[in-house]
Amino acid sequence: MESKNLLSVHKISKSFGIKTLYKDITFGIHEGEKIAIIAKNGAGKTTLMRTLIDPSNADTGDVVFRNGIKIRYLSQQPAYADGLTVREVLYQSDHPGLDALRDYEEVLMGEGDTDAMQAALDRVEITGGWTIEGRIQEMHSRMNLPDMERKVDRFSGGEIKRLALAQLFIEEPDLILMDEPTNHLDLDIIEWLEEYLINYKGALLMITHDRYFLERVCGTMFELENLQFYKYEGNYSYYLEQKELREANEAAHLHKAKQLFKKELDWMRKSPSARTGKSKDRIDRFKDVKKVANQRIDDTEVTLALNSQRLGGKILELHKVAKSYPDKLLIEQFSYVFKKGERVGIVGPNGCGKSTLLKLIMEQETPDMGKIITGETVVFGHYTQDGMIDKNELKVIEVVQEIGEYITLNKGQKLTASQLCERFLFDGHQQYSYVSTLSGGEKRRLFLLTILMKNPNFLILDEPTNDLDILTLQALEEFLEEFQGCLLVVSHDRYFLDKLCDHLFIFEGGGRIKDFNGRYYEWREDQKRVDAIKTSKGKAIDPPKGKKVPKKTKLSFSEKREWEDLPVQIKALEGRRKELNDIFESNKQDAEQLFKASEEIERIIAELDQKEMRWLELSEFESE
Repeated sequence: MESKNLLSVHKISKSFGIKTLYKDITFGIHEGEKIAIIAKNGAGKTTLMRTLIDPSNADTGDVVFRNGIKIRYLSQQPAYADGLTVREVLYQSDHPGLDALRDYEEVLMGEGDTDAMQAALDRVEITGGWTIEGRIQEMHSRMNLPDMERKVDRFSGGEIKRLALAQLFIEEPDLILMDEPTNHLDLDIIEWLEEYLINYKGALLMITHDRYFLERVCGTMFELENLQFYKYEGNYSYYLEQKELREANEAAHLHKAKQLFKKELDWMRKSPSARTGKSKDRIDRFKDVKKVANQRIDDTEVTLALNSQRLGGKILELHKVAKSYPDKLLIEQFSYVFKKGERVGIVGPNGCGKSTLLKLIMEQETPDMGKIITGETVVFGHYTQDGMIDKNELKVIEVVQEIGEYITLNKGQKLTASQLCERFLFDGHQQYSYVSTLSGGEKRRLFLLTILMKNPNFLILDEPTNDLDILTLQALEEFLEEFQGCLLVVSHDRYFLDKLCDHLFIFEGGGRIKDFNGRYYEWREDQKRVDAIKTSKGKAIDPPKGKKVPKKTKLSFSEKREWEDLPVQIKALEGRRKELNDIFESNKQDAEQLFKASEEIERIIAELDQKEMRWLELSEFESE
């Protein structure tokens, strides 16, 4: 059955002063579609989203919704009225079941007749009123929200975002508009949200930089570029392939136009005296060709090769560092010695102490016990979540010039402050714009520029990916892959962590920090295996009637030998897996060798899973 159209947009345009964000955009959204908008920071993604909610924001064009649909908008920073409690927010959700329950309570409290009572009961039954209470409790628990009676006035950004998501999913709208839904969420919530949205029956239109989200959740990509709107029917991988083809075609078309323009220009310069109808047509065609030939394909990238100071033998050492507050233990006797070139990611739920660890290293806070030793050659670059809040009265170029008039690159080249701004996609006009006029992502890009301009050799990044567009993210990743110094990063972006960090500090709560030597996806796979074993252990198996099954209390001799040998076998398999991974990362291997390596690594991973599960199973009895 053909899906129904929920939203139709026809030739909408929007400008701010001399800057045009988009022009004559036309598209539609159908039932069940899951769409992402991709564009650079400042291109108008959020403005477009707000225009869909309030069409009067558009300069021209029409936005038409199908009658009777429920549409909801999740902004980057949701807000609620002062004084509201969690209970009041959730129970004020727009759901017909809640409306029916309120009507039913009024009938009960009044002196309604039997017919009124029956009508109220019928409405509760039809609208799902009896199950909505469970739905509210489920979302309250799933989003890990504070107590129902807590007021939202002093909630953190993450708690507000989780509350807004809970309310959104209680209401179950036909169309959800989401602007950076994963910002300020911890990784467990992000992964749950991803699965929920994959199975959500309604339609979605979202802005997100989370490329795993784009790959798994969204089946259509809208790209806003150079005032044009492009549609790609596929996930993120498909979009990348098709975008590459489109840009190649545009480049070829532009080259042909330039060649034709040159020929036409030669003809125009001859200035024919007789302007016949034929020559006038050619003049008109010349104007069209000139317009195409003068187009520029915007392929600017954020590129920067710094001349960082070399690190000495001693870099950064943490010795039994502890930190707590009256109501919470965050870090308990954590020790670690950093080596050259290490790339460490920090993961854990919100409020567990990740940012506190960074502040301790930067001497913005003092540990309760232990010591932190920083090497003499270390130059920190510290990217925080609120870095540009005190620069609103300055112009972009002034922010950069505060640090220096130029920067030295690794090959002895020098860039002026203005050239550096150009590298970070701030053109001549925007360099003289005030910071207060920049979008959230543009402010973060500018702050990132000021950090890198100081030529650090140890980068500490606290949620660097929030609000950055994918183009800037890709360029930042490319820069960090070439960065020779140390990297310590807190991020909820799984793609970013997997690409850059091969070592993790995992905050487990209660002050415990686990040191995991591997990438994020490897840790998650380990977690899933452990959870599966715990789940299987929790399932009771009833013995056959009339028979008693003795409870196993300890390992047999052969099982104990097996348990002792398994770590050696697991270590050998992990070593072989690393060798095979090195083959994949090398550019010197032929196709046949890569094919054989891919077959072997599948066997290795399967055998590792089996042996690790067996070791955990035997460990249950050995520890008793």
